[in-house]
Amino acid sequence: MKPPASLIIAILALTLPACEKKTTAPANAPQAAASLDPFFVGTPPASPAAIHSIRATAKPGETVTITGLVMGREAPFVDGRAAFVLGDRSVLTPCDENPGDECATPWDTCCDTPEDKQRATATIQLLDKNGRVIKQSLKGTHGLTELSTVTLTGIIDKASTSEALIINASQLHVTPRKR
Repeated sequence: MKPPASLIIAILALTLPACEKKTTAPANAPQAAASLDPFFVGTPPASPAAIHSIRATAKPGETVTITGLVMGREAPFVDGRAAFVLGDRSVLTPCDENPGDECATPWDTCCDTPEDKQRATATIQLLDKNGRVIKQSLKGTHGLTELSTVTLTGIIDKASTSEALIINASQLHVTPRKR
């Protein structure tokens, strides 16, 4: 025997409040976009250095100011994390700036040597108050996309090496690429 429609409606009405979204996010939920706002500044930090010039002498814990373009990999943004690769414009060239190059991903700098990519790139990351990379992509935040110019100040991460420069940014100034 089929239950009456009124009973089904009453059961649904009683269970619907249990299906509502919770107002508090779990501890591991991605942070809201607004949480990234304090990292972005309207004026570029003064006296930035080129990545290749600080790479050889940079030591963990040092504060540095650098400038470059979001480039150096086919996917320069880390998916789901506040991290990206910044390339040294004085060493690397976006492929679409080479005459006749019709590259679909000019930020991968595929025309540069692997050695140049290594000496002229840095991984930039934004850390939360617990010292962990924020669980949110930076792509699109404050106009940050592939080939944007970024000038930043940050601290060389303790995991940084001469082969892999890692900077924990505290201030980012973004200039979107002009097409």
